[in-house]
Amino acid sequence: MNYLPQPSTRSHAVVVGGGTMGADVAVVLARGGCTVTLVERDASRHGRLAEHVTAELAALDRAAWAGRLRTVTTLAEVHWPDQQLVVECVPEQLAIKQQVFAELVALAPAAAVLASNSSGIPISRIGAGLAGQGRLLGLHFFMPAHRVPLVEVVMGEGSELQAAERLADLMRQCGSVPVLVRKDLPGFLANRLQHALAREAFSMIDQGIATPEDVDAAVRFGFGFRFLAAGPVLQRDHAGLDVHCAAAATIYESLCNSATPARVLREHVAAGRIGMKAGEGFQPWPEPQRSAERARYDAALQRGLALLADDLPPLPPVNDTQGQA
Repeated sequence: MNYLPQPSTRSHAVVVGGGTMGADVAVVLARGGCTVTLVERDASRHGRLAEHVTAELAALDRAAWAGRLRTVTTLAEVHWPDQQLVVECVPEQLAIKQQVFAELVALAPAAAVLASNSSGIPISRIGAGLAGQGRLLGLHFFMPAHRVPLVEVVMGEGSELQAAERLADLMRQCGSVPVLVRKDLPGFLANRLQHALAREAFSMIDQGIATPEDVDAAVRFGFGFRFLAAGPVLQRDHAGLDVHCAAAATIYESLCNSATPARVLREHVAAGRIGMKAGEGFQPWPEPQRSAERARYDAALQRGLALLADDLPPLPPVNDTQGQA
């Protein structure tokens, strides 16, 4: 099957779910020139979603492309014959995702790629038993999806390589940096790396080796700072594989290998101190401070994007009119 034709500004895509992630995924697709249908069952949110997409496109000098966004309340309202890609962004519950995918398999054209933005549920479980396994893929963005360049294209047990490669090509057109994950395992690629770091970080807090603040500083202003220039593999080539190998032989034996979350993490969750959304995590987050921190964080991400601009895929030219209706 010739899944997902070669990307162009004629591409049509559907995003199912207009929450925070779905809205930002719609921005990613729209900035690449796709015509996007956003399915959000709460019609009262449609206006705000359109405003969000328009504002983000305007910041990229692509305000004219905002007209390519259409919001609907049900899958039945989508003009299915045009669609080449569907990205599911519904809540992280297996039963809900399975129901959505069962409907998508019945509605979407046979050549359309069906992707899930699940952050942890394997696409093989979501699409189990459905026809057309070759076109089912994971497409895992990171919050905020339109700021963080990385997107993981995850192959399930039955996924076809051509479908995955075409989807990766489309993500490049949209200015994202795709990585192809060839085996559908928990956490995919980036979250496995992230959790390996987090396990050691929280273990060191448990042991009284460092405070949460010092852990954050060690990452942000130490090796994390260098990651803007080179990932962990390229960084080792810079530093010397012999040096890394010798240090690994000394350090690995003492690293945390617990199969359960750290005590400090479990205690915070049990007490309801789950972060900004609850008003308290490792520190209190009253509303003024919460808003200020989110603004600082977003501004820092945008400055990081500026630093990485030369390494990011280019967006289609603004004067590219071949996809305009």
